[in-house]
Amino acid sequence: MLDGSLLLLGLSGPELTPEEAALFRKLQPAGYILFTRNIVSPQQTRKLTDDLRDLSSDLPILAIDQEGGRVTRTKDIAPAAPSPPALAARKDFGKIADAAALTGDLLRLLGFNLNFAPVLDLDHFPETQNALRGRCWGRDPQRVIDYAGHWNRWLRKRHIASCAKHFPAGGRALSDPHHDLPSAPATLEELLREDVIPYTALMPELDAVMLAHVEFPNIDPDFPASLSPRVIRRFLRDQLGFDKHLVLTDDLDMGAITTRYGRGEDVKLAITAGNDLAMICHRTDTAEAAARAIAGLPRWMTEEARDRVERFRRKKLHGPLVWSDRKWEDTRNALASLAAEFPEETGTANHSPVQEY
Repeated sequence: MLDGSLLLLGLSGPELTPEEAALFRKLQPAGYILFTRNIVSPQQTRKLTDDLRDLSSDLPILAIDQEGGRVTRTKDIAPAAPSPPALAARKDFGKIADAAALTGDLLRLLGFNLNFAPVLDLDHFPETQNALRGRCWGRDPQRVIDYAGHWNRWLRKRHIASCAKHFPAGGRALSDPHHDLPSAPATLEELLREDVIPYTALMPELDAVMLAHVEFPNIDPDFPASLSPRVIRRFLRDQLGFDKHLVLTDDLDMGAITTRYGRGEDVKLAITAGNDLAMICHRTDTAEAAARAIAGLPRWMTEEARDRVERFRRKKLHGPLVWSDRKWEDTRNALASLAAEFPEETGTANHSPVQEY
């Protein structure tokens, strides 16, 4: 048996291959995530998202990482919005609103309905190459609440769902989870004092939460946060009250997971831990093994996750804007004007795969 309903899958290129189309029709995943490799032109991207909708029996999640700055998947077809650090440094709430609203308009024109942003990680180690350079709103929880919260609000006003990341504290990583599994000695009490405050403060305005591929041995000595029942079921859902939110893993194809777990085992652990969706961004050829693992889980567990996915689909997802060349050019030009006001620092970002996907 196969159950693809709790999977979020990537695609290989700018067009659906016949093999991918057949696989997606069979598995009916909850949704898809697109990267720079999938985006060649605005018209091609909109056709691709339309094609994915046509393959799906229900409205699919159509997701992207569009944080602004260096994590901008549409950088080849449109200017990048200012980065979170640049916007936070200016302390101009009007400009933050503009960046988020224009991002939302751009994404809806291209057919997306979910943006994997904002980053709520506190920037504990600003000099460390942990994949977060140029992506955090700050170190102080209140400033992150103020700035990321305002950005999140305006993105959602443009009818794009948002996803806070990387719970509980990706900013405590001392290495890049794209390569290996970072470990942080923080205790639950330390996270409650700082790192989870933006999540709890913004809880009513967050549509989804993404887990970090970081291990916290003083909280769970056995599993990284993304696969930990202690972190997800007991802490995020039961203790903090995120029992209705959509919760999902970061990419299970990152080195942090693939070096320790096989495909199938990772997905089974992810759903058992309390995630509603397991994300496979690159090795889509392993999706059947993942779907087979999900089908073997207890029925109550998969039904609970499917209920949350369906609630998210029904209450949080909106259809695309009617395509308009004029609207595209107006949005693109407005983004260019805004970006020109925020010259980005150079030489501070590392070479993490996160900016290259």
